[in-house]
Amino acid sequence: MERRRRSVPLLVAAVFLAVAAMPAYPGEAATPLREDYYRYSCPNLESIVRAEVARKINETVVTIPATLRQVFHDCMAGGCDAAVLIASKKNDAQKDADDNESLAGDGFDTVNRVKTAVEKECPGKVSCADIMHLAARDVVFLAKGPYWHVELGRRDGLVSRKSDVAGKLPDPDMHVKDLSSMFESKGFSPVDLVALSGAHTVGFSHCTRFLNRLYGYSSSAPTDPSFNPEYADQLKQACPRNVGETIAVNMDPVSPITFDNKYYSNLQYGLGLFTSDQVLYTDDSTKPIVNKFAADQKAFFDAFGLAMVKLGRLGVKTGTDGEIRRVCTAFNHY
Repeated sequence: MERRRRSVPLLVAAVFLAVAAMPAYPGEAATPLREDYYRYSCPNLESIVRAEVARKINETVVTIPATLRQVFHDCMAGGCDAAVLIASKKNDAQKDADDNESLAGDGFDTVNRVKTAVEKECPGKVSCADIMHLAARDVVFLAKGPYWHVELGRRDGLVSRKSDVAGKLPDPDMHVKDLSSMFESKGFSPVDLVALSGAHTVGFSHCTRFLNRLYGYSSSAPTDPSFNPEYADQLKQACPRNVGETIAVNMDPVSPITFDNKYYSNLQYGLGLFTSDQVLYTDDSTKPIVNKFAADQKAFFDAFGLAMVKLGRLGVKTGTDGEIRRVCTAFNHY
């Protein structure tokens, strides 16, 4: 059977920024978080978050990938302390780093809206870091994805430095060896790596992030041969050589606004947008996991939820460490 003959769905281009446990791996919280942390201090927290998130998604589906992605960018660079939300007049905060420039504003807006609503009912009680994780869970669930119980009790960090981001986030051109090294350093297993990569089943990417795979792959093969040829042709139509920096395409050409396991079946047919996506299928160490998730959506959902809980424990601040910000974009002493 020749998989490359499979019909490729029309690619859509867009011009918009389309149980607490003790520490078991590097970076995990020294003090366990709790699912019921706000049971008495803000009992309606989860319903408030869900309502605001749903309202934001109804305005724009970009809310889904934007809200999910910022959590990953926050936790991988310095820990889950909402440092990525800080707005700096000097442009020297985490969000100003090159690797964070592509974070869509709708994700920040989602968290800021939720924080405003939460402050009205529970002033000074709930951290922006915890709101980020609840909102990320809810955008996934509302996009028909899995539901997992979010551990809570994080405090917001007091530092946000642009310089702390370099080398902490995956690059679109990375291969499995480098991806595995990065994820293993944070305590993630190969299953976690492949599951978290499945977040690319929603969202978009600017053409400039993968142009090298279309036009400058090598002297003998200008286009990456691991691309499905039909898919590559569609991408070239959407992303010409001189494409503008604002032009973007869907990460998942099959079901771009539904959180499902199509990402993995896409990889089986050469429909991975980034090198770091497609290599999960071409590398023998991760290919069996891709095949498992492609065949079993529940297995993917279960693994994704567990990986998100692990992610949420990285470098957290609890107890008297950090603060509860009044607004998510600024430290309280500002």
